[in-house]
Amino acid sequence: MSEDQDRLKRSGADLDKRFPVALVLYVGLAALIWFTMDAGKVLVMGRPVEIRWVPLIIIGGLALRTVLARSADRIRRGGEK
Repeated sequence: MSEDQDRLKRSGADLDKRFPVALVLYVGLAALIWFTMDAGKVLVMGRPVEIRWVPLIIIGGLALRTVLARSADRIRRGGEK
């Protein structure tokens, strides 16, 4: 096995260990945002939107990116679980 393949397998195992931790941290951060931010409104494209939704959408996008990165890594490693 080449050094690059060995490094990829190690990084894949690290990603599999970190994935649940990352999702729990995203959920915790979202809960903190929801309970600590004011429910004020801001205009987005002429429509009033609760201000707490803005960072929640950003956190959701980061969580989606994390899920996609894990899926891409699994595909690169050949679909092993």
